[in-house]
Amino acid sequence: MHDGSWGFLGMHLFWWLFWAVLLFAFFSLATPMPRRRARETPFEILQRRYAAGEISTGEYEERKALLVKDQSPIFGATVKKTDPRQENGD
Repeated sequence: MHDGSWGFLGMHLFWWLFWAVLLFAFFSLATPMPRRRARETPFEILQRRYAAGEISTGEYEERKALLVKDQSPIFGATVKKTDPRQENGD
């Protein structure tokens, strides 16, 4: 004798799982993924650290000279031979 209770329960569970998976997929795809920052060149890192006050003017000049001297394609962009203080009009 089959009273159909498993059929109802099975269909009920199916729809709960269906909506749960659908909502999970929707919110997973709708949530923006954090973008990866472009990789900084050594010279950009040096400029950022100097601008933040992490290194002194002497350290900045010394390290900039080393970067210019050791400039190679591995580092990506070419090193500009300008002082960041002059770019801002200071």
